[in-house]
Amino acid sequence: MQQLLIGGTEQGRIALNGAMANRHGLIAGATGTGKTVTLQVLAEGFSRLGVPVFTADVKGDLSGIAVAGKSNDKIQERVQRIGITDWAAEACPARLWDLYGRTGQAVRTTVADMGPALLSNLLELNEVQSGVLHIAFDYAESEDLPLLDLKDMESLLNWMVEQRKPLSERYGTLSSQSLGAILRRLLVLKNQGGDVFFGEPALDIMDLIQQQNGQGVVNLLDGRELILRPRLYTTFLLWLLAELFERLPERGDQPLPLLVFFFDEAHLLFDSAPKALLEKLEQTVRLIRSKGVGIYFVTQSPSDIPDSVLGQLGNRVQHALRAYTPKDQKAVKVAAQTFRANPDLDTARVITELGVGEALVSVLDDQGIPTPVERTLVAPPRSRIGPADEEALAQLKAASPLAAKYDQTEDRDSAHERLQARRQRQKEAEQAKPEPEKKASMKRTSRRQSAGEAFTKSLLRTLATQLGRVLVRVLERFLKRR
Repeated sequence: MQQLLIGGTEQGRIALNGAMANRHGLIAGATGTGKTVTLQVLAEGFSRLGVPVFTADVKGDLSGIAVAGKSNDKIQERVQRIGITDWAAEACPARLWDLYGRTGQAVRTTVADMGPALLSNLLELNEVQSGVLHIAFDYAESEDLPLLDLKDMESLLNWMVEQRKPLSERYGTLSSQSLGAILRRLLVLKNQGGDVFFGEPALDIMDLIQQQNGQGVVNLLDGRELILRPRLYTTFLLWLLAELFERLPERGDQPLPLLVFFFDEAHLLFDSAPKALLEKLEQTVRLIRSKGVGIYFVTQSPSDIPDSVLGQLGNRVQHALRAYTPKDQKAVKVAAQTFRANPDLDTARVITELGVGEALVSVLDDQGIPTPVERTLVAPPRSRIGPADEEALAQLKAASPLAAKYDQTEDRDSAHERLQARRQRQKEAEQAKPEPEKKASMKRTSRRQSAGEAFTKSLLRTLATQLGRVLVRVLERFLKRR
């Protein structure tokens, strides 16, 4: 049985069972209590076991995982207290990713792969607008109009505005206001970097499931700027989970997971996602385990996670919570109740007393049963705590074996080009109409012009007659006075 060391207690070590790692997990705790370091320890451990990892680096702190750490008195003291005999400074193989393509390998997907449900969430559309977007995707598929980038989506929506009448006969009433609103939201997304994210070559998820020298590669997504746009951040991670679920084959129970996925700042997802999307996430979390993917949510409190998802998180690491307000006290109580009770431990009290680097831990045993909660001293990471320097990051990016695959964007024939060609054909067809049709059209135009001229002449004659009568009356009165 392969295990991943989390830390130690007075009774012994606490380790995560590799065969149960795909039963998902939770890392929770108040700001500054050590969640990020615990995430780093787990990511290192999975990497050493040969399991690739994907995580967003929302503060830039995790980039230090690519650089060997340095021993000091505090680390040596903790190593001795836990009883670690093989601790050594060690870096993990890592790859940098960035939705904007600046600090890491560019991450792209196509509009079609994102799908109407996730794109509606990203654009913050209401129910009516979301329905129109679903129609747009259906029309694009039926008309063989590939939606690859935002340019394709804009062209499609503009075409639908022009063809609203015939399309309404096919799909029902299409509101020009809804189409216009979606176009405006697309413009906002484009200005936020969406034109970089949507396009080709699209990310191949198998590039995230790689090993290097027998170790799992740690994939770090630069989230420092991305976290400022929580809709884009959470929608991208949801899309990635959906892609993993759809692409990966069933694996059943294995000694180790195929990939471990850390969802940092998870509360952002549950704060904004609509009910339908949360139901889809719950289903994905429940079923993706059989694909060999473990999902670990990282947030401040277990109460940030809906019960339907929280109940599926078998491995728990709870750092300190502060109980300064009635709301905080309720969160502490909820957190304590999520653990399997330990008769020798007052869980609710201990949560508020934990120091930095301490946590309450419960993991699944080899039968899938949660172990009683234990107060645990978390093991120190072997890589650098804190961010790597800019030079190390630049070297890491330059050394990526995927640069040739993703650096150059592609712009192949898609909806934008095909709709332009369709407009050109319509224009040429109008110009190429047979001569009789042209003459008939000219006669109709001529008749309309003749009728207009006749009306104008008639109006002028009437005005002239009335004016003449008025002048005659004025002249007669003048002569009589004389």
